[in-house]
Amino acid sequence: MFTHLHVHTEYSLLDGMCPIERLISRAKELGMNALAITDHGTMHGVVDFYLAAKEAGVKPIIGCEVYIAPRGRRSRTAKDRNPYHLTLLAKNATGYRNLVQLTTKAHLEGFYYKPRVDRQILEEHHDGLIALSGCPQGEIPRLISEGRSEEARNAALRYKALFGDFYLELQRHPLEELEQINRELMAIGQELDIPLVATNDTHFVNKEDAFSHELLLCIQTNTTVYDEKRLKIGDTFYLRSEEEMAELFPDLP
Repeated sequence: MFTHLHVHTEYSLLDGMCPIERLISRAKELGMNALAITDHGTMHGVVDFYLAAKEAGVKPIIGCEVYIAPRGRRSRTAKDRNPYHLTLLAKNATGYRNLVQLTTKAHLEGFYYKPRVDRQILEEHHDGLIALSGCPQGEIPRLISEGRSEEARNAALRYKALFGDFYLELQRHPLEELEQINRELMAIGQELDIPLVATNDTHFVNKEDAFSHELLLCIQTNTTVYDEKRLKIGDTFYLRSEEEMAELFPDLP
């Protein structure tokens, strides 16, 4: 059974639009026996998610998509406004406690527009965590997009050495840069013996929720649906079924 490992609930404020009860109900309807929560920089929804999942008989996987400050969590300049993303999942109680430490320090020590961690506190709190390379805003995908392939490989080796359980995260949304990113990620995975994992960056529960999510993004970006230049992500960022995910990755069963 396919398991979604990259999911944003309503607690990814103005970004995720998955009410927890609806999310769990849909996963159950699709026959899924496990589901992750990976909100942006926060674990505020974890308890509600855990309780709802357990009640429904779905295994809850506790995680977070953290923001990483490349220049350190205490640096606050114009260059620090675009941190990298990294998907973290707790594999045991130690990992859960470390996630709590990371998100707490991200808010209390690293907050600059977003709650941020850095390499130093990842070194201190990496035990019990599984790491995925993240969406196109992850460090490795972004380095690939910028044509910095050697640096992307070095970053992959660094994450592999730090976490041990490290996966290169493939996503297939209709975004122009993803095709190039995925090709390079597959090459890096083969070259450096790093396994691949398929995710669907889930921001809303059903495909029909896409327009409502557009309204949410308009609030986030202080624009309106009448602005043709507004941020748009399309209608593929929903909780896809196992069959839909298999169709997306026929070359990587």
